[in-house]
Amino acid sequence: MAKCAICEKSVNHGNKLSITRSHISKRSPRTWKPNLRSVKVTENGETKRIYVCAKCLRDGKVKRA
Repeated sequence: MAKCAICEKSVNHGNKLSITRSHISKRSPRTWKPNLRSVKVTENGETKRIYVCAKCLRDGKVKRA
């Protein structure tokens, strides 16, 4: 399972709701996947390739190589 290396965000599960005439008629399972990017990162003087979510990249929690 894919997971962000910084915030450990992973897949969430829930229900997809079908709404007909203001009633929820059917529920079917679905998943929400994180927006992961493969990024080269410098850690302890060496470059690594890790998976990071787009929110951590945007917030500057990762130092790119």
